[in-house]
Amino acid sequence: MKRIALLSQRLANQIAAGEVVERPASVVKELLENSLDAGADRVEIDVEQGGTKLIRIRDNGGGIDKDDLGLALSRHATSKIANLDDLENIASLGFRGEALASICSVSRLELVSRAADAAQDSAWRVQAEGQEMQTAISPAAHPQGTTVEVRDLFFNTPARRKFLRTEKTEFDRLEEVVKRLALSRFDVSFHLRHNQRSIHHLQTARSDQEKQRRVALVCGPAFVENAVRIDIEASGLRLWGWVSLPTFSRSQADLQYFYVNGRIIRDKLISHAVKQAYQDVLFHGRHPAFVLYLELQPSLVDVNVHPTKHEVRFRDGRLVHDFLFRALHKALADVRPEDKLAMQTVRDGGGVDPETGEYVPPVAGPTAGEFAGQERIRFAPVSYGGGSAYSRPPADGNGFSAAQVAEQINAYAELAKDDEVPPLGYAIAQLHGIYVLAQNRNGLVIVDMHAAHERITYERMKAAAQNEGIRAQPLLVPLSIAVSQAEADCAEQQAQGLLELGLGIERVASESIVVRQVPVILASADIEQLVRDVLADVREHGSSERIRNYQDELLGTMACHGSVRANRQLTIPEMNALLRDMEQTERSGQCNHGRPTWVLQSIEQLDKLFLRGQ
Repeated sequence: MKRIALLSQRLANQIAAGEVVERPASVVKELLENSLDAGADRVEIDVEQGGTKLIRIRDNGGGIDKDDLGLALSRHATSKIANLDDLENIASLGFRGEALASICSVSRLELVSRAADAAQDSAWRVQAEGQEMQTAISPAAHPQGTTVEVRDLFFNTPARRKFLRTEKTEFDRLEEVVKRLALSRFDVSFHLRHNQRSIHHLQTARSDQEKQRRVALVCGPAFVENAVRIDIEASGLRLWGWVSLPTFSRSQADLQYFYVNGRIIRDKLISHAVKQAYQDVLFHGRHPAFVLYLELQPSLVDVNVHPTKHEVRFRDGRLVHDFLFRALHKALADVRPEDKLAMQTVRDGGGVDPETGEYVPPVAGPTAGEFAGQERIRFAPVSYGGGSAYSRPPADGNGFSAAQVAEQINAYAELAKDDEVPPLGYAIAQLHGIYVLAQNRNGLVIVDMHAAHERITYERMKAAAQNEGIRAQPLLVPLSIAVSQAEADCAEQQAQGLLELGLGIERVASESIVVRQVPVILASADIEQLVRDVLADVREHGSSERIRNYQDELLGTMACHGSVRANRQLTIPEMNALLRDMEQTERSGQCNHGRPTWVLQSIEQLDKLFLRGQ
């Protein structure tokens, strides 16, 4: 073993660079955070060859004084914190003072800056290049703000350069960093260019509409069209942003942006809360999409737990977890058919005239064809001859005759004259014993009657179970389980909370517990494995939903078997009753398995199918 010796400054910086500077995207993240902390409201990013050849970031922030330029490239030099109190109340994105020094050690860096209070011609340039990073300061011409130019990344560490991917892959990751920061600061404009080609030009967003427009530009218009805007505040916490409807899900978790006090993070506690909120409305194997912002006192969250600042630690993790779960759960439960119809109406470009209540399709453009002048078809009474095959019900009795359909359409017309038409309209027919066809003011509503009835039954059973609480029964022979000391401590500390879940657990030794009571619905389950899972959840997240989830799973199975089955003939009143129940039931847009229960074919969509107005 060699003698202990201090590392050289260059080697120490390159070790730090291994933590902070993984690839060009890491450089862009650190430099953009510095620009935002400097108060910039306009940032320009120029990149060449995916960032390996050149990264140039220009901002109009507060700039750096001449006397601080050389120090800015030193390790552990920062203007953002000065004492322990500052560290416990961090309001800036960066604070470690390692980024510029780490970047310098693996690239050729040039920084030009003019401070806000400096004279018109008092801009200065500082340059550093790998090795010992000796700096040279010279005068320069530059407006207020700072420009950082990073060339030949990893030129002096060829082993690190070998681990870089293709130019496209590296730029895609760099672009994702810009998107994340653009979503965190709506008050800043971002302009990204790659190889002299403009990729993104995001203007400052002040109003809610402008913010939503930026979200659409970054995440895609389909996300905004299928997202619910939320803004909830409680217990000193505020959650706002956009969450997607369960029907708009992704095969991967690639459209999930979560910010804590403006800092994007990926945290297990937050992921768990979001997953629970979508538990019984999301199709298996799919992932929700969201852009969410959590605001709380800086002293209640510790951001100094990871070199790249992607993880945080909350002082009261259980409070944050429960707040996120309840806020998202309520937001998804409150979505009713009328809300989804409003989203689709905006998406299709049409609308409902508030004076007449009639649907107004989009106005045909100047290129409309010969059919542009035709009026929308309106249903009228139709008479059918007795000998027509369509006037007779099918031999198996599954379906409606054309005369019955025409009669129901006319009945709808009469109801629509006098009454306000409900969001899902009125039933007019049943198709193949599976789908209910209904007509509302917007167009044609198609309902999967089994899926819809399954959700209605499930929600009613859940409400009844919650009112009764979790019933428990004592075990005839108590079950002894050998656990770790940490698990035994958790069981002892959380005994009252576990009892509320129906689990009666008593500690009998330092590494042994006895289960004396279990929920009635779990009498046939693997009690030992369940207890271990519940204790693991409580230790990790401060609570456990396993018993509730198991109960919901059983209720979902019962609801599935107790709902109307395919090929069952429903009367018109029964179908209308089903539609009215859907309008009043939480999460009625999806069945228990996450599949959609109804869809709308608007007049505009039907017109497109038949080329009307073209």
